[in-house]
This record gives sequence, C-alpha cells and structure tokens, in this order.
Amino acid sequence: MPTYTALTTLPDEARAQALGEALEEMEPEPVGVGVFELEDGSGLWEVGAYFTEIPDDIALTLMAAAYGAAEFAVSELPEIDWVAHVRRELKPVEAGRFFVYGAHDAEKLPEDRIGLLIEAAMAFGTGHHGTTLGCLRALDRLAERGFHGRNVIDVGCGTAVLAMGAAKIWPETVLASDIDEVAVDVAEANVIANGLAGRVECIEAVGFHHPLIEARAPFDLVFANILKGPLISIAPDMARHTETGSLAILSGLLNTQAADVLAAYEAAGFAELEREEIGDWTTLVLKRV
Repeated sequence: MPTYTALTTLPDEARAQALGEALEEMEPEPVGVGVFELEDGSGLWEVGAYFTEIPDDIALTLMAAAYGAAEFAVSELPEIDWVAHVRRELKPVEAGRFFVYGAHDAEKLPEDRIGLLIEAAMAFGTGHHGTTLGCLRALDRLAERGFHGRNVIDVGCGTAVLAMGAAKIWPETVLASDIDEVAVDVAEANVIANGLAGRVECIEAVGFHHPLIEARAPFDLVFANILKGPLISIAPDMARHTETGSLAILSGLLNTQAADVLAAYEAAGFAELEREEIGDWTTLVLKRV
C-alpha cells in the first residue's frame, strides 16, 4: 500500500499546532499527523501528515494559506522495510567502555566492552546519533573518575540505552521514563533483551510528573537526552528532584542551543562541569550546587 506525505513549515508554534489539528479533519483522512520544532536553530515548525490515499492538493493549498504556512510538499514514499534497512545500515558503535550493537552484529562484541543490544525500532537512541553517543561517553568518563550513580533516572529514555548503560555498571535499579507509549514498550523489550529485567524500570511519564518519580527523588544522576525546548522547560523540576552534588547529563541540543540551555540550568542551580561537541550536537554535564 503506497504512503503519501504532505509537509510544510511555519514560524509559529500556535499556528503549527492549529494547522496540525485542521489536517486531522481532512478528507481523505490522514493516518498520522505530526508537529515538530526543527532542530536547525531556524525557529521553524514542521507540520506533516501521512496518507494512504493521494491527499487533496486544493485543500492543502487552502490550509497552508489560511495558517500562513509554506506550500505543502507532497511526495509518495517508496515501499521499503525500513527496520530491515536500518538493521543493515547501522554498524556497532563504541562509546568508551560501551559497545552498542544489533543482534546481527553480536559476534563483534569485544570481550573487554560492555554490550548494549539495541534493535532498530520506533524509538530514538541507537547510539549512532551524536547526542546518544555524547551521553554514553559522558557516563563512561564519570564512572572512570569514580562516580557511582545510586539513584539514576533517564528522562525521555527512548530505547533506554542510557538507563541500561548505567544499570550495566552499577548494581542499583535505574528508572527510565518516556512521554511516548511506544518508546516505553520498546524500552521494556530492550531491557529484557539485555538481561536487565528488574534492574531498569520503564514508565510512561511527562517529565518528572509521576508518583514513582516523586517517591524515588532526589536523584544523584539524571539523563535527559531530549530537545532544547523540553530541556529548558524541565530545568526547575530537575532542580526539585535532585540535591546538592547531583549530576545531570543533558543532550539533544545543537551546539548553537547549548548557551540557552546552560543559562536555564544555571538559573535553576546547576553549574557546568564539562561539555562535548560531536558534529553539530552538544552534550552537557552539570552539577547541582
């Protein structure tokens, strides 16, 4: 069955959200609609819809004009088994002591590395992206210097690769949360595949808003590999759920966004310990002061 996409951009979040809602009422009805802030620092928002029938060009043109958006770009997606394609293309990633791999590369796991089995799926975090890689490297450096995370949470966990990395080197149970139900399901499957059932607890939560998170706080290490906007918005909550001396590893931000994120966390009571830039992406390690 062919799939069609219709994509546009506009510079205002409120109008982008409104356009997304309007798209959901189209005929033929889209099978999915997404509204995302672009990560290139442009301030633009992308609005996209997926259809199993060719969308109505006239309706799309009128909607774009009504909401002040760019003209929709409509295209047909090729029928590809994307999971199989990604499995073929993704190679193992080394990040300090960690070795992130798919099951098809299990024989490549070095004896002196900690293996993290991550299969291609619908959740973010395979270790190949500069943000996930930066977080794993930061975790490795902290452990190398003698830090021991006794109460760790991975906020916006995706595949839970960071939570599993922590659980592989420390004996305590790690908490992993995500706003997306699919990501939580993927995380739970990865936890089982890595032999960490009962060691990493996966929950669906928005930021720090969950009874279990409240009960576990304060945390001594927080991962938050998300995006600039959510990172800034959760800064006060992160301060409330940590204590003096607690550490935070933040990523999901472009190099050009690091200053804004750092300013928000300094205002919340954190200080920068270190940073690493991998390509266009920055990972920050902060300390609660």
